[in-house]
Amino acid sequence: MQTSSSTLGEAVDVETLRLWLAEGNTLTVEVQTLDQGLHVVRLHHAAGISRLVDDSGQSLRFTGTQWISRLLLPLGLTHGVQTWAEVQDEMIGLSTTPIDNASLLAHGTRVSFQTR
Repeated sequence: MQTSSSTLGEAVDVETLRLWLAEGNTLTVEVQTLDQGLHVVRLHHAAGISRLVDDSGQSLRFTGTQWISRLLLPLGLTHGVQTWAEVQDEMIGLSTTPIDNASLLAHGTRVSFQTR
């Protein structure tokens, strides 16, 4: 991953991301799937992990990956990794074992951003 003198903070809005990418920086997009079919976007870069947020600093929540595609594809981001939030097994009430970010991305599902 390439980085410039500017870094991304913990929370990043779309305009800040657009400007950061225009400087030639690269990152890995994580599409984290939550309960109830909601998705949030986490951005993995050389300086850490950032959440994609709205103007008020709240995590953007998407009801489908097509909405993520429509937002990120014009920024030049063509793919990401879909992961699932760590939750407990609601069938029997067992909690899951925490996993590190590298393993999470390595075992996620690669998704392509495209709109039709």
